[in-house]
Amino acid sequence: MRNTIKFNVRQFRKLLFSRARTTLSSATFPQTPNLHGPSNICSGNSSGPTKPINYFTCSTTLRHLNTTKTATSSESDGSDEEEDVEPIEGWEEEDEAEPEIGDGGDGGGVVLQNCSWGEQALSLAKEVLLEFGEDIELFGFKTSPRGYVYVRIDNLSTEYGCPSIEVIEDFSRQFKKKLDEAGESGELPDDLALEVSSPSAERLLKVPEDLSRFKHMPMTVNFINDSENNNQVKTSVFYLECIDMETERCIWKLADVKENIDPSAKGRPLSRKLKDWRLQLPFTNCKKVTLYLGY
Repeated sequence: MRNTIKFNVRQFRKLLFSRARTTLSSATFPQTPNLHGPSNICSGNSSGPTKPINYFTCSTTLRHLNTTKTATSSESDGSDEEEDVEPIEGWEEEDEAEPEIGDGGDGGGVVLQNCSWGEQALSLAKEVLLEFGEDIELFGFKTSPRGYVYVRIDNLSTEYGCPSIEVIEDFSRQFKKKLDEAGESGELPDDLALEVSSPSAERLLKVPEDLSRFKHMPMTVNFINDSENNNQVKTSVFYLECIDMETERCIWKLADVKENIDPSAKGRPLSRKLKDWRLQLPFTNCKKVTLYLGY
């Protein structure tokens, strides 16, 4: 009988903190309003921030290299034999392709890659999420034919959507238990590898669904301006002024950041003319939107 890997809590914490990647600034971070989906926000106060906000990059990853429990060998003296944790170099990293909306990674969504067991694993993940309240949602879920399960969970009430390390650990432990049980019963393969993480700072924002949630933050927008008639994709850093759901347009205003300032300005802020300028874009012309991380 094949020996497999067992994680106890102490081993698990030691491994997960060796792989956690979190960078924090010294600032105090306000909570983001819990906005579930797009709304027409072109009325009322939309002045937005008047000075830079300090942000942090959060990317925390916990990995189980094998989701099954320790097996007892029929050739042993009857006692359980616990194998050492597999070296982390054995981990299969996700594809490093350019992220796209719905790719199961930084683009969110669900991608099962024709894994026959993928739907069952996804169902178990959603079942576990029910224990964490409305603020914790599934951001991305991807399975690999080689038996890897990649999960990203999102916290709707925090600045970047980063769940705490305790939440990620708790979800990982509960989901692993579900996978263990399904593997023992034959519903799933018994040697799946599991990764649970928060969305990275490079997460793609869906237009218009995610924009209201991050309205108070500058965003890097790749866009096509129809008024220029050249279909060239440009990039600027904007604050969202408002969303008009009736016309399916976003209205953007320039953020006062170095990427938007002429180098010849020698450190001067945006001119009044540029601060008052607005850009109206159809949803379909916003080709890629991410959070701005240049501060």
